[in-house]
Amino acid sequence: MKSIILLGDGMADEPLEELGNKTPLDVANTPYMDRLAARGELGMVRTVKPGFSPGSDVANMTVLGLDPSLYYTGRAPIEATSIGVHLKEDDTAFRINLVSLGKDDKGMIMEDYSSGHITTREAAELIETLKGIMGEYQGISVYPGIEYRHLMVINGYGNPRLKTKPPHDITGEHIDPFLPNDELLKALIKRSMEVFKDHPVNLARRSRGKKEATAVWPWGEGKAMKAPTLKDEYGVTGSMISAVDLLKGLGMLRGMEIIKVPGATGWIDTDYSGKAQAALKSLSALDLVFVHVEAPDEAGHAGLIREKIQAIESFDELVVGQILTSMEERSEHFRVLLLPDHPTPIAKKTHTSDPVPFIIYDSISPRNNDCGFNEKDASQSGLFVEDGHTLLSRLLLK
Repeated sequence: MKSIILLGDGMADEPLEELGNKTPLDVANTPYMDRLAARGELGMVRTVKPGFSPGSDVANMTVLGLDPSLYYTGRAPIEATSIGVHLKEDDTAFRINLVSLGKDDKGMIMEDYSSGHITTREAAELIETLKGIMGEYQGISVYPGIEYRHLMVINGYGNPRLKTKPPHDITGEHIDPFLPNDELLKALIKRSMEVFKDHPVNLARRSRGKKEATAVWPWGEGKAMKAPTLKDEYGVTGSMISAVDLLKGLGMLRGMEIIKVPGATGWIDTDYSGKAQAALKSLSALDLVFVHVEAPDEAGHAGLIREKIQAIESFDELVVGQILTSMEERSEHFRVLLLPDHPTPIAKKTHTSDPVPFIIYDSISPRNNDCGFNEKDASQSGLFVEDGHTLLSRLLLK
């Protein structure tokens, strides 16, 4: 049997007046996801355990069968794993975003948590400049990632009362109440503003009318994380397909092969078809594939209704549709788990911890339901999985 996890990041939402009090999943044209809902097991699942913030880290490790209360140490250590940074016992890793800060008469504002989705090439130049000033600080290293997402490691750092805030949670807000409660981290933000101010990358973006990367923003801190592999726990081999370091890191921690797809960007211009074809190729050799598409989440954070609907429809047609059609043509037994990791409501522009709809479809025992893939139908199905980390066992072992 082959197992397939198809995850549209942040697809779930809340009813919007602009959509006739429907959600983006309600109004999007999603024939393939609706087909799976009609023929599979439809329900709701809690992917964010009570007491945890509704981050993609906690939600996706839950989807991958890991109980956050047993394994979670922070987001940044997962991303460190992804880019090959080994954390020592006394290291603390931080995710650093390249952000766009604006200003009014009341202070600095978080204009954009992604610097207008700055390119990986431009970001690498800025991070290289940041590396050049790290000699001013003891025990700090920075590492380039993808687009606006990067890593900082501080050796010997210890602040048990540290509080940081994800920048995507404060879009449009004044930053002062959300700055880290740590003088070193605040100094690093200020110093990055100085070196980025007239950086060639920003001058070029300014000339093109694009948002500039005006600062780094540290968050998601944590110590090294360990987890059992899928092979050890379930006896299966697997692969991860994602444009995001976080998902790649989780895949590596679970012993999965990481498949790079040229053109995978994490935005609505990502190569959906490329991901689908890579997944199908992977399934020829491995037992399980996890295909992650970030675009709906990014549109949710930006409050872009049409872009979120577009991302959901592209995910349905070019990922779900292509994989489902090809697997049916192969005439072999397969199961599909389809879901978002968490809601990213347009109106809130950030994640919530509300349960999300899911489907488990088994190719040899299809059902005949009168429903589609959306929050309302899933809520009315009568199936609710409280412990989200058990969903993987439901896919693999039932």
